[in-house]
Amino acid sequence: MENLDEVYNELIMEHSMNSYNKHKLDHADRCEKGHNPSCGDEIELELKLNGNIIEDIAFTGSGCAISQSSTSIMADVLRGKTIAEAKEITKTFIEMIKREITDEKELEKLEEAIAFKNVANMPARVKCALLAWHTLEKMI
Repeated sequence: MENLDEVYNELIMEHSMNSYNKHKLDHADRCEKGHNPSCGDEIELELKLNGNIIEDIAFTGSGCAISQSSTSIMADVLRGKTIAEAKEITKTFIEMIKREITDEKELEKLEEAIAFKNVANMPARVKCALLAWHTLEKMI
């Protein structure tokens, strides 16, 4: 049986190589660009809202496997959530990466985004994983 780290690594690579969330949104309500100057990652995040619910979320841009997969998984996790829920999940993700939250029960709300938990052990990759989440934070 595979260990959890291997499953998470496969999930990250899958989203990096085959992201169906990577496209332009027709009639986006909000758009925000994010840039990580330390490694050159760039994204443009787009949201389609229905009242206070994130109806759709997509991105374009380029960067490393961590930044691209983090953005794609974030889209999956936040699609269908309210703005308030998205803010709470974003806060939890950022605190997980900064090792401010380690309680597994608290991290369950991250769904697949928990795959990035070990990025906290790789300081050079932290900004890559956080790019989309900080971009979303500015947007909402």
